[in-house]
Amino acid sequence: MTQTSLLQTIVRQPFATQALVDAIWLVAIGLFGLLTQAGFAVLYAGLVRSKNVAHTTAMVLLASCASILGTWSVGFGLQNGYRGFLFSPSTVGTALVVAFLSRASLSAVSATIPMGAMAERSRLGLTVLLSFIGSAAIFPIYSQWVWSGGWLSKLHLGHGVVDCAGAAVVHMTGGTIALVSAKMLGPRLGKYSLRGEVRPIPAHSMPMVVLGTLLLAGGWFGLATASGARGNDNLAAALAVNLLLASAAGAMWAFIHTRFRFGKPDLSMICNGFLAGLVSISAAGPFVASGSAVVIGASASLLTLEGALFLERRLRIDDPAGAAAVHCVAGAWGLLAVGIFADGRAGDGWNGVAGPVEGLFAGSGSQLLASVLGIAANVAWVVPTSALALWIIDRLIGSRSVADDEIAGLDVPELGMTGYVSEAVHPGATRGGDLGHGKASSGPGIGVRS
Repeated sequence: MTQTSLLQTIVRQPFATQALVDAIWLVAIGLFGLLTQAGFAVLYAGLVRSKNVAHTTAMVLLASCASILGTWSVGFGLQNGYRGFLFSPSTVGTALVVAFLSRASLSAVSATIPMGAMAERSRLGLTVLLSFIGSAAIFPIYSQWVWSGGWLSKLHLGHGVVDCAGAAVVHMTGGTIALVSAKMLGPRLGKYSLRGEVRPIPAHSMPMVVLGTLLLAGGWFGLATASGARGNDNLAAALAVNLLLASAAGAMWAFIHTRFRFGKPDLSMICNGFLAGLVSISAAGPFVASGSAVVIGASASLLTLEGALFLERRLRIDDPAGAAAVHCVAGAWGLLAVGIFADGRAGDGWNGVAGPVEGLFAGSGSQLLASVLGIAANVAWVVPTSALALWIIDRLIGSRSVADDEIAGLDVPELGMTGYVSEAVHPGATRGGDLGHGKASSGPGIGVRS
C-alpha cells in the first residue's frame, strides 16, 4: 500500500484509526512503566555494594510486581470509585484500561522509590508487603484527593492542589515512605562510628548509576507526559520541554555546587540533581515558562543535595540512594513551585475552575496556599500510615536482616545466589573435562554434558 492510499484509508476509516492510536497508547504506557523500573533497578544496584546487587535488583522487581497487584485488586477502585476492581479488559472501555495502566505504572514508581532507602539491610518479605499496602491504600487515597475529584482538588483556593504529573502524588508519597522506612530500619552496620561520625559507603559501580539515572529519566519522561497532558497537545509539548530543561539545570547545578562544596564534583550527586529537577518540574510543567523551569530544577537540586546531607549527618538517617531527598524534598518543592511560578499561560478549567493557573508571581497567593495544604496533607496521611504498616510487618515477619547476613551481604542469605560470579571461585570445565590446565579432570566437572 502506498503512502497516499494509506492516508486515504485513515481519513475514510476514523474509527479504525482511533483504535490503532488507542492500541499504540496502551503499549507506550506499558513500555514507559517498564523502562522506569529498569532505571530504578540499575540505579539502585550501582549505588549499593557488590555483595548486595542481586538482592537490591530483586527488591525493585518484587516491589513493582506487588504494586501492580495492589493497584489491580484494591487501589484502582479506591482512586476512581470503580467497584468491579477485578475487571476484565475485554468487558470495559479502552479509556478505563488506559487509566488503569497509567495509574498502575505511576503507583509502581511510588512503591519502588523506598527500595533505595531500605537497601542493604531489609528483608524481601518487607519489600513485598510494604509495596502491596502502599499501592492498595496509601498511594491511591492521596491520589484520589488530588487527581480524582477529592477534597484537595476542591479547596476553593486557586485551582485546588495542582500536580500535573505527580511531583507530590507519586514522588513525594514514595519519598516520604522512603524516609519513614529508613528511619525505622535504622542505619546500615558500620555507617556511623561510636562517636556518631559518618562513614561513607561508596557505590560499587558509577557507570550503572549513570545508566540507571538515564533509563529512569527516559521512562519518567514518557509516563509524566502521557499522564499529565490529559490528551492536550499543547500541555504535552510544554511539559516535555520543561522536563528536559529542569533536569539539565538540576544536573548542572549539582556539578557546580559539589565542585565548590567538596573541591571536586560528585557524580552520584550530579545524578541525584538531574533526577531532582525531573521530579520537581512534574507538578508545574505546562504552567510555567522555560526560564522558570530552569530555576525550579536548579533550586530542587540545591534543596535535594543539602537535604540529603542534613538527613545523613544531622538526623542520622541512612539512605543509600538518597531517595528521600530526591523524591520527598524535590516533590514538595515542585508542588510549592506551582503556587509561586505559574504565570497563567495554561490550566483553564483545571479541577473545574475557570481561568488559567496563576501563582504568587502572577498576583495570586491562594494557589500557593493550596500547595502548602497539599504538602501538609501528604505528610499527615503518609507518615502515620506507612509507619503503622512497617510496624505491623515487623511484628509479623520481621523487617531487617540479621547482623551476620548484613555483614556478609544479602545476596546469598536472601536469594541463594550472588550478583556477580567469579570464575576463579567457580571454575567451569570444558566439554572434554579440561579445567583449563591442559589436563582432563577426574570427574565430569561442572557444565560437562554426559
